[in-house]
Amino acid sequence: MRIYTRSGDKGETSLIYGQRVPKDDLRVEAYGTCDEANSAIGLALSHLKHEEWEGKAAFMEDMQKIQTVLFHVGAELATPKGKDVMWELKKSHIDDMEKAIDSWDQELPPLKNFILPSGHETSAGLHLARTVVRRAERSAVGLGDQVGNPMVVTYLNRLSDLLFVAARYVNKQVGGKETPLNPDV
Repeated sequence: MRIYTRSGDKGETSLIYGQRVPKDDLRVEAYGTCDEANSAIGLALSHLKHEEWEGKAAFMEDMQKIQTVLFHVGAELATPKGKDVMWELKKSHIDDMEKAIDSWDQELPPLKNFILPSGHETSAGLHLARTVVRRAERSAVGLGDQVGNPMVVTYLNRLSDLLFVAARYVNKQVGGKETPLNPDV
């Protein structure tokens, strides 16, 4: 399989099932932003290679599952409505995220005010990934009924919540410092 096909050289790309659309199509923006978020998550996690804490392996496994599901969400967004999806997002994927959020959040001090994206490199990176996921969510919302599976928007919404909690959780596990928002600035 060659990496380059030359088929996109005139500003179009193919959706799953071969339908050609302009590269600035909102659907391409939505699944492309999921890909960007996935890359941001991967980059953030790469900063944990030398960090150790009890439960790190389980955390990394959870995050890898989330990356895999996010890849499939992108594929759902790349599938024209009415066509069979190769892999379908299910409520259980959202339920699994909510369990992880609840589990990690139990170990965190309650927030008393907003925090700035900061701390350990992984935490700051997860905050960045969270904002990219929010952009993907906005694009998916903009697609309206073109999105065949309404759980896609729910998944992206919940994923941004998970990434916020994951950033805080990593800071706690590795001694990263959360920076509270200074309301007097």
